[in-house]
Amino acid sequence: MDGTVLVADDDRTIRTVLTQALTRAGCRVHATASLTTLMRWVEEGKGDLVVTDVMMPDGNGIQTLPKIKALRPGLPVIVISAQNTIMTAIQATEAEAWDYLPKPFDLPDLLSRAGKAMESARRGMRAPVSASNTVAPALMPTAAEDLPLVGRTPSMQELYRLVARVMNAELPVLITGESGTGKSLIGKALHDFSDRRSQPFVLASAQDFLTDPSHSTAGSLLGRAHGGSLVIDGLGDLEGTAQARLVRLLDSIGDDGPRVIAIADGSLNGALESGVFRHDLYYRLSGVTLHVPPLRERIEDIPLLAEHFLARAARDGGTIRRLSPPALETARQYRWPGNVRQLENVIRRLVITGQEPEIGRAELEAALNAHPGSLPAGEATESGTLAESVSRHVRRYFELHGADLPQPGVYQRIMREVEAPLIDIALEYTAGNQARCADLLGINRNTLRKKTNELDIRVTRRRKLM
Repeated sequence: MDGTVLVADDDRTIRTVLTQALTRAGCRVHATASLTTLMRWVEEGKGDLVVTDVMMPDGNGIQTLPKIKALRPGLPVIVISAQNTIMTAIQATEAEAWDYLPKPFDLPDLLSRAGKAMESARRGMRAPVSASNTVAPALMPTAAEDLPLVGRTPSMQELYRLVARVMNAELPVLITGESGTGKSLIGKALHDFSDRRSQPFVLASAQDFLTDPSHSTAGSLLGRAHGGSLVIDGLGDLEGTAQARLVRLLDSIGDDGPRVIAIADGSLNGALESGVFRHDLYYRLSGVTLHVPPLRERIEDIPLLAEHFLARAARDGGTIRRLSPPALETARQYRWPGNVRQLENVIRRLVITGQEPEIGRAELEAALNAHPGSLPAGEATESGTLAESVSRHVRRYFELHGADLPQPGVYQRIMREVEAPLIDIALEYTAGNQARCADLLGINRNTLRKKTNELDIRVTRRRKLM
């Protein structure tokens, strides 16, 4: 890798690490803790790449990007930030950063991106995350305050970058993921920070497609959405006739029509393979697919999310509280079947019901003792039959939501919680032999394969336990 890199970060350690790594990679490096110095270097024509932090003592790195672009249009900029929210990725993209990386970043990954950035600049290629320069500085911070789209894990950061890239693309978007992961928030962010934000945001459900769209509620959806965004929630709940009506509706959208954003709980793969969901409808809606990972796959984000919800509850007049280290460890061990929505409800309950500044392990465990199939690690199980145990957990699941009912789809979520451990344990006791496991469960092998795919169970040769 050859070239000169300008590094701007107020953290001496990061400046040192980047300087050493880039120098070993063959680059020349100028490092500073000041945006003023960085801009002087840019004006003098120095540098083939800029790596800058966002929050600097003398300004904001993202807000400096338009000035850099005006002075040196072909100079790529990589933004690094400890603000691990979707808004940082969106703002960096809107300001036409070449790339964005959260702190703490993976050093080899940053070096790889730096090399690609300088090579692309030499070839005159466009930045991979560039978008129309339609920044709305006054809108973004205010609108983003209550979005729990927080995360530093690679899966969430990649999701944020993809959202930023497709925000103004003229493509339909399909958002998938388990219930409670924040799919609707992603859909709202796609609208609120896009060029369509001044146009209507219309939410449709399966109920809107029960009658023919030519003379029904569905028929008025396009008129209401106009040139804004039409969000179709509960895509997997659409039956055959409703799917056909939706196909006709989508085919009637003109050039000035709304952008379509579809939301589906879980994956549609099983429904597509079985023929329950139409392939032509899927292809019309999946111009870009965004998958929101479950909370149990991003446990490193739990402290950030908990802090976000605690701060919001305090801002709304609740008690100022914090999670103790043992409580945080308990939260990390919990499976969170209700995902981010469940975490938010638990935090709200703890803020309302407790007065002590610190939330201890016992208090958190008492609040968590209310969801099926996902007790904290190490917690003793209760005696009784399987039916009694399921009954207790289902009742606690409903109690967790307080005066509200759970989101629709309770049957499938509860069945998933029962099926997953049943199949996983059966595979363990048959040493991963799928034929023996299917015979043991009393189902055919194709059904077992379908279930392992739907439930995301890894099928490997395992140690035989019995």
